[in-house]
Amino acid sequence: MAVIEQVQDDVKAAMKAGDRERVAALRLILSELQKAEKEGDDDELAVLRRERKRRHEAATAYREAGRAELAEAEESEAAVIEEYLPAELSDEELAAIVDGAIAETGAESPADMGQVMKAAMARVDGRADGGTVSGMVKERLAG
Repeated sequence: MAVIEQVQDDVKAAMKAGDRERVAALRLILSELQKAEKEGDDDELAVLRRERKRRHEAATAYREAGRAELAEAEESEAAVIEEYLPAELSDEELAAIVDGAIAETGAESPADMGQVMKAAMARVDGRADGGTVSGMVKERLAG
C-alpha cells in the first residue's frame, strides 16, 4: 500500500476516533503528498522527510521565541510524520556506512568530504539526518 493510501485510511480512522489533533496533522501530510504527486514528484518518503524537517525547524524557532505550546504542536506533527518513515539508523550502522564510504572513495583528509558524503548519503537512503552523517564524516576524516 502506498503511503498516501495509508494516510487516507488513517485520516478516516482518526476522524472516527474523534482525535482532532491527529486528523489535522494527517490532513497536512496528505495535502503535501497530494501536491507532490500532482507536481510529478513520486518520492513520498522525500516529501515526508522534508515535512518532518520543517516541523523540527519550526519547533526550534518557537522554543527560541518562548512559545513552548506551539513548539509542542510542531513536534507532535513531526511524530505523526515519523510513523510513515523507515526506522532511523543506529549509530553503529551509520558508522559502518561512513567507514565503508571512506574506504570506497579512498578519502584521507577533510578535503575529500564531498566524495564521502555523496557515497554515504546514497547508502543511508534517508534513514539518517544529513547533519548527523556530515558530523560523523568530519570526525572520521579529521581523526
